[in-house]
Amino acid sequence: MSDQNLPAMPIDPNVDPYGYVGMVRHSDGSITRLQQPVVPVDTSNDHSLVFTKDVAINSSKNTWARVILPRRVLHSTTATKLSLVIYFHGGGFIVASVDTPIFQGLYASVSTETPAVVVSIEYRQAPEHRLPAAYEDCMEALHWIKNKPDQLLANYADFSKCFLMGTSAGGNIAYHLGIDAAACWDDLKPLEIKGLILNQPFFGGKERTHSEVKLANDNMLPPILSDIMWELGLPEGADRDHEYSNPMVGIKSNKNLFDHVKLFGWVEVFSKGGDELGVQVVGSFTHGAYHGSEVIDPLKANEFSMVVKEFVTT
Repeated sequence: MSDQNLPAMPIDPNVDPYGYVGMVRHSDGSITRLQQPVVPVDTSNDHSLVFTKDVAINSSKNTWARVILPRRVLHSTTATKLSLVIYFHGGGFIVASVDTPIFQGLYASVSTETPAVVVSIEYRQAPEHRLPAAYEDCMEALHWIKNKPDQLLANYADFSKCFLMGTSAGGNIAYHLGIDAAACWDDLKPLEIKGLILNQPFFGGKERTHSEVKLANDNMLPPILSDIMWELGLPEGADRDHEYSNPMVGIKSNKNLFDHVKLFGWVEVFSKGGDELGVQVVGSFTHGAYHGSEVIDPLKANEFSMVVKEFVTT
């Protein structure tokens, strides 16, 4: 049997972290991105549970959004609008996109089970566009949504029941976007943010947490990989104790955010900081979960969607 007929061996992130995320790093520090598969919208599939549509936000930045809603509402005779879940995908600020295959099942599950209109935001990536570029793009997206440029949002989304949700780096974005939104609630109306859903949010610090130490040889997100993501994503010269990565930096000054919204999230240091402020942080842990399990395992996606539904509807 020739080598070309052998199945490709999975890349170990502890051995080749750049290859694991679809990158090649050159000796001068520059990177080349390898082409990754994407999933376009399929407007012809009447048998799918959701209807999807891609809409441009800012063509000069190549930012856009995928709107997902339960297909059944398109044929409904009632005028009831659905909660609006604005989603920010993961990828350590450096990889993945709205149309990456692994996210599509999660969109459909959250949209149909909640039910909700889900809007997944495409933002610029590092190292070409380091933080706060992603935060700025996603805040621009909030203003784009509030102005209702697309008829699907105008017809089916309840802007008074908006939730910011993110996975991994997207959870980090949802948190920082919540902070920025807390300073301009009136400017965002009629969009009213009722809560943040931080799913396995990507935070860090120079001091390793207990969880990070336990993941030393993890094959999904070991510290060596997260360190590279922070190195490429943070502003030049910043370390992991920068406010973008370490939520404990300046958390007391962000209490205005917690006074306005509910918070669902999981991260040990962040939850502790919320307790110190007298802020209720709702957490949920599941057996057999691992970083990104809800975008890989359909059963975990459904389990996560049930938690989202409970949070959004209470």
